[in-house]
Amino acid sequence: MSPIPVPPKRVLLYTAPIIVLLFVLPFVVPPYEVTQLSYGLIFAIAALGFNLLLGYTGLLSFGHSAYFGMGAYGVAFMVKYLKITSMEALIVGGIVAATAVAALFGFLCVRYTRIFFSILALALSQVLWSLAFKFFWVTGGTDGLRVPTPSLLGVGMAPGQDKMAFLAHRYYYYVLVIFLVGVAVMWVIVHSPFGKALQAIRDNETRAEFVGVQVRRYRYMAFLVSGVYTGLAGALWVPLNGLTTPDILHWTFSGEIVFFTVLGGFQTFAGPIVGAVVFNYLKTFAVGYTVYWQMFLGGVLVVLVLALPGGIVGTAGRLVDRFRKAA
Repeated sequence: MSPIPVPPKRVLLYTAPIIVLLFVLPFVVPPYEVTQLSYGLIFAIAALGFNLLLGYTGLLSFGHSAYFGMGAYGVAFMVKYLKITSMEALIVGGIVAATAVAALFGFLCVRYTRIFFSILALALSQVLWSLAFKFFWVTGGTDGLRVPTPSLLGVGMAPGQDKMAFLAHRYYYYVLVIFLVGVAVMWVIVHSPFGKALQAIRDNETRAEFVGVQVRRYRYMAFLVSGVYTGLAGALWVPLNGLTTPDILHWTFSGEIVFFTVLGGFQTFAGPIVGAVVFNYLKTFAVGYTVYWQMFLGGVLVVLVLALPGGIVGTAGRLVDRFRKAA
């Protein structure tokens, strides 16, 4: 099913109040809640990249933790071994590391489709997890690598300044601006001829190839863009978290990326964004409420698949359309 088309004027009408709210939020809610929203926005960036493969190209990957993790470890390595504290330089390094891995893995994966693509992506990501786990003298192993708060645009945290306040204001706005730019760029990508070609490949690979679309090349380019977005998310995540461990390279984290993309609705553009933010709060609530939080999230996934197959945004869109037709 193709993503539901939305007129540009309606997009501006819907997004403008949300953007204003996001900028005002740090002044009306506690710092902890703002920090949680920062996590949600970062996961939303990763979801946008993942959805370019799943929602627009028709490729389900269970290995996107590799690119998120490489973005995070790229930053951690630069901090520990190169003593770099500039967030802009760290982002570039994290993206380069994630893109390099995505270029290699994509070259191998895009030759296959369906379950073969998914399993190969998972297997390759597990290789990275194993390396991070075994080479503990480089990666820190299960203890991980600590990443202190970096400087933003050349200005670091003031002496004596509360770290939570710094993260809930300056770092939040830093993440928010990058998130908004990332959303705008992805919107242009999926509505460009390149994005339309990806949708053609998803809907009918044989027909797309017949009309001249170089299927493997387009899949590879989509894989690279997806890796860049996910690596960017990893680079932004690790200074906020303060620590990176091999857990973010494990296949279970790839499962979380799939989870919140499906939760929001991968058949829509905004679905993965909403799903990422909702999932972060849902997981935080579940972890604080019960030790069986994995079972709780699993139950949510089962209910989602059975009751809301279109995800939150997809189901909401259908209800709105049905209401308009009834009116």
